[in-house]
Amino acid sequence: MFGGSMVAVVTPMTAGGEIDFPAWERLLHFHAEHGTDGIVVGGTTGESPTVEGDELDELVRRAVRTLRGRMPVIAGAGTNSTKRTVQRARELAAAGADALLIVTPYYNKPTQQGMFEHFRAVAVAAGIPVILYNVPSRTGVDLQAPTVARLAHEPHIAGIKEATCSVQRGREIIASAPAQFDLISGDDATAHELMDIGARGVISVTANVAPKLMHELCVAARERQEARLSEIDARLRKLHAALFVESNPIPVKWALQTMGLIGAGIRMPLTPLAPRYHEQVREGLRAAGVLN
Repeated sequence: MFGGSMVAVVTPMTAGGEIDFPAWERLLHFHAEHGTDGIVVGGTTGESPTVEGDELDELVRRAVRTLRGRMPVIAGAGTNSTKRTVQRARELAAAGADALLIVTPYYNKPTQQGMFEHFRAVAVAAGIPVILYNVPSRTGVDLQAPTVARLAHEPHIAGIKEATCSVQRGREIIASAPAQFDLISGDDATAHELMDIGARGVISVTANVAPKLMHELCVAARERQEARLSEIDARLRKLHAALFVESNPIPVKWALQTMGLIGAGIRMPLTPLAPRYHEQVREGLRAAGVLN
């Protein structure tokens, strides 16, 4: 159902921290024109902790209206409160989202059974496809493969964004989940390895600045074009690393600003990219061929 290069898109902001909707429209057209296969609105890269509910609703409505079905619009709706996540899921489904990305409940550290019940409650309430999101490095909890397998049999749960960077974890999920369940990489640098064992694509930070290359990487991986895959991977390697020299989305927002696609706005407690990293990010952009 979901695959290819799906961008975890940034939320453009003015210098004063307000959402820059004209820049949002530019980004949407940029991705539609450069091969992006899906757009994730209000994920971690979109500064979900500081984007308010009404702002996210409007971002989703505008994305649905602008893209007109050219790619799925997936909205980040996860919180560490089941009640609040259920509410957000209903609101974002009503705003027109094609699917929801639901992160594991962070900080309060539920058990595997607690996470199972959390995701099942959200999926029942949403009534549209739900993609689980497992990113232990940020949340402090790990949605383990047996729990994923249980959830994969629940109605409306369509796949998982797996960001453990573990090929072995990917194998475990593929072996135990139904064939129609979508395994999606949550890490750009290792996405081709996960796709090699059966993942359908990647939810990508790098696609913000190199959408065409990330789309082509997914095509090459899917079609087993090994030479082309190696060529693209080599071009992107420096960029993948450069976009994480500080916490995401600090570097990628600076990169997009440098490319002239958005302004300099970012919301505290995140801060602009430290000057000592500017040249490293520029080098990554040049290596990928997206900046002269």
